Amino acid sequence: MKVLVLGSGVIGVSCAYFLARAGHEVEVVDRQEGPALETSFANAGEVSPGYSAPWAGPGVPVKAIKWMLMQHSPLVIWPLLDPAMWRWGAMMLANCTARAYALNKSRMVPIAEYSRDVLKALRAETGIAYDERAQGTLQLFRTQKQLDGIAGDVAVLKQYGVPFEVLDREGFTRVEPALKLTQQKFVGALRLPGDETGDCFLFTNRLAEMAKALGVRFRFGTSIERLVAEGGELKAVHTSAGELTADQVVLALGSHSPTLLKPLGIRIPVYPVKGYSITVPISDAQYAPESTIMDETHKVAVTRLGDRIRVGGTAELAGYSLNLREARRGTLEHVVTDLFPRGGDIKQASFWCGLRPMTPDGTPIVGTTPVKRLLLATGHGTLGWTMACGTGRVIADLVSGRQPEIDIGGLGMARYGR
Repeated sequence: MKVLVLGSGVIGVSCAYFLARAGHEVEVVDRQEGPALETSFANAGEVSPGYSAPWAGPGVPVKAIKWMLMQHSPLVIWPLLDPAMWRWGAMMLANCTARAYALNKSRMVPIAEYSRDVLKALRAETGIAYDERAQGTLQLFRTQKQLDGIAGDVAVLKQYGVPFEVLDREGFTRVEPALKLTQQKFVGALRLPGDETGDCFLFTNRLAEMAKALGVRFRFGTSIERLVAEGGELKAVHTSAGELTADQVVLALGSHSPTLLKPLGIRIPVYPVKGYSITVPISDAQYAPESTIMDETHKVAVTRLGDRIRVGGTAELAGYSLNLREARRGTLEHVVTDLFPRGGDIKQASFWCGLRPMTPDGTPIVGTTPVKRLLLATGHGTLGWTMACGTGRVIADLVSGRQPEIDIGGLGMARYGR
């Protein structure tokens, strides 16, 4: 079967690889000149199924107000005259209940856990290397109130058999020795030992090379202009290189997916939430992180990637703007120097931002659409790297007419109604 994959981020390339491995003829189309040059380029580096949770939850509206008043705020909103932003915000607020949080997390954890297992198998089978580490995620709490508030997350982790540890200062400095210098700033931590880290850009590019070896064609520098459907069936994809046709089309364009779907009468609540990162050369390895540390107060992740420290976080609602705002850089620099003051050379840090494709319930949209021959693989938010390989396998199974290995009933766009 001939399959067009639209988008060459980590989601699109993972879909292409697993589709080719399933025996399909695959072509990937992207406006960029290579893989992973947008949202997948410099993300936080976490493969964190244990940390897969929706942003919408009980108490979040009140927390959001407090966050926006902080000097180093994890949340910034630039009010725009954009109906999509306000619709998305209203839907997110509607998901800020205990019931919705539990349901949404129950949909996110299985695809994330499955994806991590698929990634492990891929690594074992192919030897793909991407500055990977399998030493877990450490969520650090600066207040006892934060630590006491993890009961709900722990209950879901227990429900799905996800390993975890609640650690005191002695415990978290045992797994992250460099924190001994700053341990007094934190009261405890939640450790997820099954989580991994790795360079998403490096992984995506190496997986793209492996996909090419399986016969996948990459058409870079090609803008995707519109989808053409007739009689409820996708007929063609109009691009800057002309009209392309296929038996199946997989839309993996992240935050830009809704723009192409709208003319078909398909509305999905995916909206861009800008995230920032800095990449810091390690100056003294013994004072650098071993894996990933999440600062719960600032919602910033600090990750070891080879000889670099990646610091990623903040959520900025600013439409499709890619302006680099120095205040966000200041937050990231503050967190990494507060945790690891001797670990990296902050003066040599590079600064980046990307648009996370967020859904209001936190769950990605993976599966079929009302238009025949069109499938979606989008809306992964901050968890695209975490969920990429599992998403690729699910899409390959659907195209091949096989039942996916996990229940994907809650991942489809049907959960939003008409």
